[in-house]
Amino acid sequence: MLPIATIESLDHDGHGVAHVDGKTLFIDGALPFERVEYQSYRSKATYENADCTRVLEESFMRARPRCPHFNVCGGCSMQHVEFNAQVAVKQRVLEDNLIRIGKVTPEVVLPAIYGPEWGYRHRGRMSARWVARKGSVLVGFHEKRSSFIADMTECHILPQRISVLLVPLRGLIASLSICERMPQIEYAGGEDVDVLVLRTMDPLTAADEALVRDFADRHNAGRALPLQFWLQPKGPDTAHPFYPLDAPRLCYRLPEFGIEMPYKPTEFTQVNPGINRVMVQRAMRLLDPQPGERIADMFCGLGNFTLPIARSGATVLGMEGSAQLIERAIENATHNGLDHRVDYRMANLFDLTEASLTALGKFDKMLIDPPRDGAIDLVKSLNEDAPSRIVYVSCNPATLARDAGVLVNIKGYTLKAAGIVNMFPHTGHVESIAWFEKTGPGLSREEVAALDAAEAEAREAAKAAKKARNAAAAKAKADEEAARVARKAARLAHYLANQAAYDARSAKK
Repeated sequence: MLPIATIESLDHDGHGVAHVDGKTLFIDGALPFERVEYQSYRSKATYENADCTRVLEESFMRARPRCPHFNVCGGCSMQHVEFNAQVAVKQRVLEDNLIRIGKVTPEVVLPAIYGPEWGYRHRGRMSARWVARKGSVLVGFHEKRSSFIADMTECHILPQRISVLLVPLRGLIASLSICERMPQIEYAGGEDVDVLVLRTMDPLTAADEALVRDFADRHNAGRALPLQFWLQPKGPDTAHPFYPLDAPRLCYRLPEFGIEMPYKPTEFTQVNPGINRVMVQRAMRLLDPQPGERIADMFCGLGNFTLPIARSGATVLGMEGSAQLIERAIENATHNGLDHRVDYRMANLFDLTEASLTALGKFDKMLIDPPRDGAIDLVKSLNEDAPSRIVYVSCNPATLARDAGVLVNIKGYTLKAAGIVNMFPHTGHVESIAWFEKTGPGLSREEVAALDAAEAEAREAAKAAKKARNAAAAKAKADEEAARVARKAARLAHYLANQAAYDARSAKK
């Protein structure tokens, strides 16, 4: 009989959290207030990861997954959670991280930004693989906790017009001479065109090219948006249009700001264009850029926030670590007639110092939109001449909370507001936005040094305590083993000392 647990809460990945015999359990597929049977697949000293095998008492949060591949495909982890409950869980994850990691609380919790729960994903990298034992090609996302590709025939988070192509794409790739040398298909959906990028490890033959063209022609008949194939022989920079060559340019638009953003299908853009529009609007309301202000857009990408800021009349410095994205950002500024208000520079923002940030000049305001690692070097480099307002867009609530702790507890900012952006429904991914206002002086260098020293001392003390606990546990284990060996030796000695009597007793029987 499998063990039973009562679920107390959800973690940030949508796993049910329970406590049994002093261990924390993370149970995939279980929801708060449920009693479930579970089976562990990973066991550590203080926690276990497990799968829910049977729900004994069902939660009010439980929903019926729409996709038949849920629980096999690793693309979604929360389809079994009612949609509004997903949003509430993500908001709680953000607030818990801010309190627990950053020791900060927002003055206002912003209403969650959310939109349609299905068909939202306008970017996706699907794997493709020839499976000899099946005699066919699989196209889709990886299975949960596996390198195998899920046997998918539909996907409900992709637009329907792309989902219906999954099975036909299997047939197309299987028909190509290089079917074993095409490991992925990348999808990018724009305002006017859908692009599929075929990763070709070997060149297509003339016959292969004819098959791809025929596929495009057949599936473009009566299609709302044209379908265009690109080929990518090597790295992302090598991707180029293949067919049809007269398709519209890939782009997304921010109509509220009169912005059109052309991009290549292998370049980073937000997965959910509808939510991105609302997120940019909120960021602009919080930042409130004014004509004549000088504003920094850190981790600017291709200009998703830079150009709306510039449209307000402010002057913007956009900084980014990717040369390709900086090149695209410059082109987009010119395309939108805003190049006179924008200056772009390439820089490693994970290596900023107070001196290098100060050398950029004074900024009235700043927008920060970092990757999952956050912007700790940037926020630590802010000095007393720091921007009066910072809007921070985050894709990782843990690093946002860490950086918020520095801004509030060291740099003299107040966390005025924060809230989530449900960019990725049915997944545990939490996007969020926070507004910080400079309301007081920061700590002096001496105070920061003392704080760092105290934190370092606390870390060392924690490490020493953990080492002592481990040593005590190891000693207890060794003592227990020694006692076991001693008991065994004593039993053997007793037997040998009394062997004659035992033998005589046995002979009488």
